[in-house]
Amino acid sequence: MDSKRTVEVAFSPVLYPYRITREDFVVVIVDVLRATTSITAAFENGVREIIPVGSVEEARKWKEKGFLVASERDGKTLDFADFGNSAFSFMTERVKGKTIAYSTTNGTQAIEMADGSGQEVAIGAFNNLSALSDWLITMNKNVVVLCSGYKNKFNLEDSFYAGALTDKLMNSGGYTTECDSATVARDMWLAGKDNIEMYINKASHRERLRNRGQDNVLEYTFTIDNASALPLLRKADKRLYNASLNKD
Repeated sequence: MDSKRTVEVAFSPVLYPYRITREDFVVVIVDVLRATTSITAAFENGVREIIPVGSVEEARKWKEKGFLVASERDGKTLDFADFGNSAFSFMTERVKGKTIAYSTTNGTQAIEMADGSGQEVAIGAFNNLSALSDWLITMNKNVVVLCSGYKNKFNLEDSFYAGALTDKLMNSGGYTTECDSATVARDMWLAGKDNIEMYINKASHRERLRNRGQDNVLEYTFTIDNASALPLLRKADKRLYNASLNKD
């Protein structure tokens, strides 16, 4: 009998309900430009917990309770927020030991959707690619990679990352796939991995960031393994924490 686990990719949140995998899996949330990269960077720089919230109204309530808030919509920092959504926003002493409420255009909505399926939820980005893939392999569970996309549409950068993670898992020898989306994502990664910058220049959201003057974080975003943080969603209180700090 084949004891391998499976890896599946949902290119957009609207496709997640139609996943093949239904039991015993980890959901990996991907929003590399920028939420999941920023979340991983925040934990790498000493943030204690992150409270992912889907709506602006909920983020405002956390601010009124005295919490630091990172929040943006369509690339613009909201007027009540302490931070925007760049990884660089969290590379400051101000965040160390803090709990931050966090709300973005795409990423935190995907986290809420994944949590609703009752499975373990992990945060994935290029900066923690190896830390995450190593942990997934030790978990020995099926994996569903949920791309946040852009306003429920396919986007290139999240799908490209999904391919990188799929490739890591399948190269471990413990995973297989019967999912065409995973196969396509892996093909994208193999086609672009030797020149990531050139490949990502095709992405429409990369152009949106350039037009807003927000593309200074791209080198960090697409540098593989510059963080060891492993953000997971704790089911008891729906907060993200850095599981890498709890390893034996």
